[in-house]
Amino acid sequence: MGTREATGGGVQTGSLTSIHWAGIALAVATGLLHLYLVALYGLSTYGISFAVAGVGFLGGAAVLALDVDVPRRPLYALGALWTLGQIVAWYVIKVGSFSTLGYVDKAIQVALIAVLAVLIQREG
Repeated sequence: MGTREATGGGVQTGSLTSIHWAGIALAVATGLLHLYLVALYGLSTYGISFAVAGVGFLGGAAVLALDVDVPRRPLYALGALWTLGQIVAWYVIKVGSFSTLGYVDKAIQVALIAVLAVLIQREG
């Protein structure tokens, strides 16, 4: 599990670096944007998909922020794939009708993938 030591339970954030916190902030930002979209779309097909995405981003951020005892490299890889999937789905669904909010969200997500790639490399 990298350089972390057993914590004996509770919230421990001592093993998190500034790059971890940057990733957490980016995941929270895109997660909150997705939940905002739920408010706009309601419980339509789009709204539900935005809710799933938002909860996924916020859940991943929480697992890392709370320093839950899970192997981190797979968590980073899953986060990168999840985020890449969001970008591809956005492009396929919204092609020709992109919005400013969409571009902002995708910029956040590209930055998140870059952070996760750095974390994957550091863990390996």
